[in-house]
Amino acid sequence: MTPTIIVVGSLNMDLVVRAPRHPQPGETLIGSDFQIFPGGKGANQAVAAARLGARVRMIGRVGVDAFGDALLDAAQYDGVDTGYVQRDPDAATGVALITLDAHGQNTIVVAPGANMRVSEADVQRAEALFQGADVLLMQLECPLDAVMAATELAHRYGVQVVLNPAPARPLPVALLSQIDYLLPNQLELQALAEGETDLTAAIERLQRQGVRNLLVTLGAEGALLATGEQTTTVPAFQVPVVDTVAAGDAFAGAFCVALAEGKPPLEAVRWGNAAGALAVTRAGAQPSLPSRMEVMRLLEVQ
Repeated sequence: MTPTIIVVGSLNMDLVVRAPRHPQPGETLIGSDFQIFPGGKGANQAVAAARLGARVRMIGRVGVDAFGDALLDAAQYDGVDTGYVQRDPDAATGVALITLDAHGQNTIVVAPGANMRVSEADVQRAEALFQGADVLLMQLECPLDAVMAATELAHRYGVQVVLNPAPARPLPVALLSQIDYLLPNQLELQALAEGETDLTAAIERLQRQGVRNLLVTLGAEGALLATGEQTTTVPAFQVPVVDTVAAGDAFAGAFCVALAEGKPPLEAVRWGNAAGALAVTRAGAQPSLPSRMEVMRLLEVQ
């Protein structure tokens, strides 16, 4: 059966400038080109999962503006159910200002707009979606109250919870203990572990706070899965890097699809690595997200 994934998260329009390098404070650089892409971690992860074959339903907010129209159209084009994405008349659609350097590395500043008005009430109105769902996938570009409300509904209906804690912020222990898979990158892990820079020590600190399964993305080094029994590193797929925007979102969407399909966790991590690798070979957020056929082909080759 087709797995069902609920995404509670952000929708942003990405405004991307390419430059030879990232500017220093007070410095002006001349960029090579400017592009606009549909994005936002929530929408990216929703589209990533939909392209890999899942039934995806999204909860979020956009403004009553042209960017909001475009973001909803893009998500719906890929089959994401946006019936519970509210149109907010009092806030603009979120935007992300992205600078890409010559190596494809990015810096991002987000003006969240309507995303920060996603409420507990928005989540409660969508309670029916949780009945029969397989995985709840969330990030932290929306208010924490909405994240916690969705987590509580997921537990009520037996839905697995995956939290991508980006951007990183302090999280209550009560929430951490309810997450089935916490999915940070290395910088987010460090922030959650109160500045601990040693990877092993940071993982152990979060495990003491009740995190059951910790999945850390390591960029070109792959990903590390730490459970109560063991810690395993799953190597990355080696590919040429064009643009790293949304690589983590591709990973999250693919991991959740594989998990929802009942694949073992380490196999789900390989799916995430494959999708993330394919995403960095193309420019843009949602335009870079791979299809199921592409992921399956890379998994078979490597």
